[in-house]
Amino acid sequence: MRVRGVSARTRAAIRRVEDQEMWPNAVAKALSRLEWAFQQPGRYLNASETPSPGLEVEDARDDLELALRLLPLGARRDLGRLIKRIDEEYERRTLPEPNNTEWAVFGWWWTRARER
Repeated sequence: MRVRGVSARTRAAIRRVEDQEMWPNAVAKALSRLEWAFQQPGRYLNASETPSPGLEVEDARDDLELALRLLPLGARRDLGRLIKRIDEEYERRTLPEPNNTEWAVFGWWWTRARER
């Protein structure tokens, strides 16, 4: 899988991070999972009836955050531009969930509610 929308240099840096610290295609798969979720109809993102740890869109965002922390600065900025757009769409399609504030230590995206 190929990460679209970033430079060849960033793709090479992502591959190095995946080889050394993550798993093959971790970033592309996370981006794909979020892209799929955003293509679903409706104003708000749907939540699973039964949560699937590791397969939720929040888990995909966790994977992207890990990659950002591990990438060198230039690649972090390049990938960060894609993630900024993802974050804006995620925030637009979810609602604040005040009962999940303890989850903020894992990432602000865990404090948002999806529609059930």
